[in-house]
Amino acid sequence: MKKDLSSIVYVLFFSAVLAFVYLSIMPRWTVNDTKPLAEFSTKRALVHIKKISQQPHYVGSNYHNQVANYLRYELTKLGLEVSYQDGYTLTEWGNLTKSHNVIARLKGSENGKALLLLSHYDSAPHSASKGTSDDATGVATILESVRAFLYAKTPHKNDIIILFSDAEELGLNGAALFVTQHQWAKEVGLALNFEARGTSGPSYMLMETTDGNAAMVKHFAEANPNFTVSNSLMYSIYKMLPNDTDLTAFREQGGIPGFNFAFIDGHYNYHTAQDDVQHLDINSLVHQGSYLMPLLHYFSNANLDSLNTADDDVYFSIPFGFINYPFSWVIPMLLIAFVLFLFFIFLGIAKRILTVPKMLSGFVPFLGSLFASGLITFLGWKLVLQIYPQYQDLLNGFTYNGHDYIAAFVLLSLAVCFVFYRFFAPNKISANDFVAPLLVWLLLNFGIAFGLKGAGFLIIPVYFGIFTFGFYILTQKYSPILNLIFCIPALLIIAPFIEMFPVGLGLKILYGSAILTVLCFGLLLPVFGNFVQKGSWSVLFLLVAIGFFIKANSESDYEKGKAKSNSLVYLFDADANAAQWLTYDKNLDVWTKNYLGENPQKPKGLEAIPLFSKYDSGFTFAAKAPLKNIPQPAIDFLTDSIADNQRYLKIRISPNRKVNRYDIFANEKMDLYNIKANGVSHLEQKGKIYEREGKRLLSYYVVNNDPLVLEFNINAATVMDMTLLESSFDLLQNPMFHLRKRADWMMPTPFVLNDAIAIKKTIRPSPRVVRDTVPVVVPKARFVKPLKVEATPDFESAVVKDRVK
Repeated sequence: MKKDLSSIVYVLFFSAVLAFVYLSIMPRWTVNDTKPLAEFSTKRALVHIKKISQQPHYVGSNYHNQVANYLRYELTKLGLEVSYQDGYTLTEWGNLTKSHNVIARLKGSENGKALLLLSHYDSAPHSASKGTSDDATGVATILESVRAFLYAKTPHKNDIIILFSDAEELGLNGAALFVTQHQWAKEVGLALNFEARGTSGPSYMLMETTDGNAAMVKHFAEANPNFTVSNSLMYSIYKMLPNDTDLTAFREQGGIPGFNFAFIDGHYNYHTAQDDVQHLDINSLVHQGSYLMPLLHYFSNANLDSLNTADDDVYFSIPFGFINYPFSWVIPMLLIAFVLFLFFIFLGIAKRILTVPKMLSGFVPFLGSLFASGLITFLGWKLVLQIYPQYQDLLNGFTYNGHDYIAAFVLLSLAVCFVFYRFFAPNKISANDFVAPLLVWLLLNFGIAFGLKGAGFLIIPVYFGIFTFGFYILTQKYSPILNLIFCIPALLIIAPFIEMFPVGLGLKILYGSAILTVLCFGLLLPVFGNFVQKGSWSVLFLLVAIGFFIKANSESDYEKGKAKSNSLVYLFDADANAAQWLTYDKNLDVWTKNYLGENPQKPKGLEAIPLFSKYDSGFTFAAKAPLKNIPQPAIDFLTDSIADNQRYLKIRISPNRKVNRYDIFANEKMDLYNIKANGVSHLEQKGKIYEREGKRLLSYYVVNNDPLVLEFNINAATVMDMTLLESSFDLLQNPMFHLRKRADWMMPTPFVLNDAIAIKKTIRPSPRVVRDTVPVVVPKARFVKPLKVEATPDFESAVVKDRVK
């Protein structure tokens, strides 16, 4: 009975450690009150957030300009001189737009490299997102931190540049404009970028650097933020994903290193209409401020010329701690661990504590648990998607009840472990049974040491496992207290990844959490393996897992605040004089069925316009739509000439209605040379030929209804085959259409062209060629002298006096 009680104590101890990790990973129980003026105040930051995120403010929208004015006004209130930077960029994503950056500068006492504080102020298009988390929180974090910094009259050696960039959501256009065309970019030594990819959770720190990270890691550790959540494995994974931030443009275009700070939980709200104040976790905002304040004090006085190094560090955080060491230690640490492990094995065999048959038998329950848990979870999630097809409506891959599924499958994996060790291992686990998990972990770290050194810190809990193993070999004594203490590193370092992986990568990766649970169980085997009632514990974990499955089922329906995504596009084919309704939805609801009917068809004839989507979403259903008298764009061939077997074309596409986006497609067999769009070339273009994948040439996000002017060369013998898709984001507001309002448990699907009126039209030469008879003025990047603003509480009516070079 005593042993049964001890197992309960062990479980409570592990639960207490995990609770400590959860509660200490970020600020909790934030009180929304006003701090002293020299400190970061959540309440004051929320004032900015609420003002900025009153309405969607994507590029080209009416409220977008008002947000820019508000930022100018607030920076001016702080006593800063504000300037704008306007200009076109065609970035790596193939997106063209005119960005409007808001910039200010605090002069330091010396002339070293400048510190850049960076956040974007535009919201995501297409989805009615108010951009509260992404990225009003980043803007507010900077505004409030700079205010507190200035109020405290903090001395600083380095200049501090504040950049509220534009068009990040479209393709990092504002950041690219600043890096490639602004004179201040050459003076930046380090950038601190504040972002969000969700609405809650801890803010993770990610480094971006073209060189080694050792100097940046050292400086970050010296700055000593209170709640650091980061590790060198995260950036290795981040670089493999189709996710970029403004900091990517600084690293790639300017070789400027920096730190990203972003919270990523609540991913189901990302880029949706639910990115609003109601869904924002205030603690996540506080976490952002807890990073910036100490970093602002530290890096405004640090030598920013010393950040470049060829060396890399492994680094990871634990509650209230940040640990780092050189990459060069990874292989020696692995070799030492192998030597210790083999030494204890040989010593155990010599002392007749270990035998080869018993060591080999220890692989059966461990590997059995590993493969069974991974397979059950992989197939189990597939089954869940079959039972709940509505989960596929959320393109980001994380459901509203996703944390319940994480808990359910992790607990199920623990139940599987106890089952295998109940039937395929002795009642009392010996040192022989601990050999299998240690060897598997060492082999994993062997792969890490030669393929993914950023994860080199995972050898540390293995060391503690080897120490536990060695203690028994040397003393032949079982020490429960020592075993518990040596299990703590596994819980601190490995356990957080069990939740982090599906939160960051989607529930499709749940099997990874299951496998990691078993691997962690293996390091905890000196404790778990000696539970007397393994069968009872297996049943208990199974029952709790079932409880979470039941909870997930009870929360599987949509409701207000946990809305279903749906989509609708009206497409008019000007060449065929036909129209159709289109959707990306896999599961039609009552709203989309109003237009697509009960038996919609598969879309046809859309091969010429393969629209880009982050998650490769294509149109799923189509239905005939009524014809509407929508003004078509004007396509003028300003120049069409041939010289040296090269045909030079200059085409202007002008809207005859309020539009938001142009997508240009060209036959894959058309090689385009020296392409320019509104006077700018592709930033990534190498040589004369325009590199592209598939038919998509570019997407132009329209500002002020400015036309698109394309210039390029093609071979004279090439048949011109280009298609235009003109879109406006006003399907629900356009008086030609009387669409029903969505129910409160619905929202527009993000990441795709949505709620749009689109016109598809072939780009053909005009009957009469116009040779530059019409003057075309393409705005170039311009630098505006600091603005003089008359102080006024009404930012929308602020009086601006500027002089433009």
